[in-house]
Amino acid sequence: MRESTRVRATTAPAQPLSTAKIIAAISAVLVFTLTGFAWRSVDNLIASIDRIGGLGLGGGKDGAVDILLVGIDSRTDAHGNPLTSAERSLLHAGDEVGTNTDTIVLVRVPNDGRSATAISIPRDSYVDVAGAGKAKINSAYGSTKETQRAKLLAKGESEADAERESTLAGRQALIKSVASLTGITVDHYAEVSLLGFVLLTDAVGGVNVCLNQPVDEWMSGAKFSAGEQRLDGPKALSFVRQRHDLLRGDIDRIVRQQVFMAQLVNQMLNAKILANPAKLSQLSEAVGRTVVLDENWDVLAFLQQLKDMSGGKVSFETIPVEDVSAMTSAGESVVKVDPKKVQRFVSGLVGDEPEEAPEPAKVDPATVTVSVFNASGIAGLAGNVADALSTKGFRQGTVGNYSGGSVSSSRVLASDSDSPRATTVASALGIPVITDTSLSSDTVNVVLASDYSGPGSSAAGSAGASVEQGTLAATPIPPSPPIDAGQNGPKCVN
Repeated sequence: MRESTRVRATTAPAQPLSTAKIIAAISAVLVFTLTGFAWRSVDNLIASIDRIGGLGLGGGKDGAVDILLVGIDSRTDAHGNPLTSAERSLLHAGDEVGTNTDTIVLVRVPNDGRSATAISIPRDSYVDVAGAGKAKINSAYGSTKETQRAKLLAKGESEADAERESTLAGRQALIKSVASLTGITVDHYAEVSLLGFVLLTDAVGGVNVCLNQPVDEWMSGAKFSAGEQRLDGPKALSFVRQRHDLLRGDIDRIVRQQVFMAQLVNQMLNAKILANPAKLSQLSEAVGRTVVLDENWDVLAFLQQLKDMSGGKVSFETIPVEDVSAMTSAGESVVKVDPKKVQRFVSGLVGDEPEEAPEPAKVDPATVTVSVFNASGIAGLAGNVADALSTKGFRQGTVGNYSGGSVSSSRVLASDSDSPRATTVASALGIPVITDTSLSSDTVNVVLASDYSGPGSSAAGSAGASVEQGTLAATPIPPSPPIDAGQNGPKCVN
């Protein structure tokens, strides 16, 4: 297969209903008006989109307008209404409950008028998730939402209020996690559901794709002949959802998503779809049910600004990756990334270098008392880590089992995440600091989960398989050119 992105296959288990494909639909929203006509109709279409506030967007001066496009695998529409049984059947979506974020694309539009770049972030990228420590980036939205929802219901809030507030918390956590990884400030947010992918693909009359050879893969429902063909919404869903039987697994699935987006942009620029009242009505209904945007985004003015992109000058790339076959100490398959390299790559798209974050202030370990609590189920882990901290000069506090409930990742708890005491301990153990406002200013607690592999763990010092320790031999990652939305015809893929 032709190399089309910067990374290689990951062994991460497939999600049965990846939403990485559905982000193509939201791309259509960004290019509807690039042909330079029907602005009034576009204004009416945009008015149908659900708007949300309180996301903490904007304010960064990084040389570009940065748009976070998110694909959501949800069994509800943009307004929280459950899908009908016919719609679930159309999507082969089943009846699972939950919100998965399997598509994360950052679009950078430089302020100097140069062409835009859509940057895919692999869903299994192992990053600092806001408020949760190290985890896959696709867990930021869903896990935060469910945690907050349970807390709100326990406080007696209504189902509707808990759903609304927890969804906002999930979106905020994802935005912060992307900003932390890339070093940029997200200016605008766009979200589209699984149903939106199908409805919007059908609204533009289907999208052309090209395969190097025939495929027949039952898990995704992908059954296509070789060569160029036009796919309707449900078939396109299978095309971009396939992971098995691809040479590079999830990474090749990202390639499919990117070529699909590129071809959709190309077709939108040439189909003059807004001149067709029936198609416009279909688009408006689809957008109104399935797309969510931030409330302060003047999309019409933004699209007017993008008319110079009518030559199809949109490229699609993937963040640089260190290892697509990494494992955590708990045996979880992840994609290892280096935030500094990611930040240099993202900044380079607008010709800037990222500002180096200042080193956290450190204090004398002899002045810091550390309590260590075991939430991992691994016998003796807290004692071993406490001893390891003692050898580094820290004072030993309480050592025992953690009684604060289940935790998925190890963390240092402190009243202020920037506390020099806490950051010094975090640096010694290689785990993040999480704010716990219930603690006093001089308290530093360490909570150890099953992912811990730092000093005092059985994994420390071994030639083992921990992404946290960086001991895995990295899978080679070949460089490759970006995908161009201005090309003639769909790019053929495996």
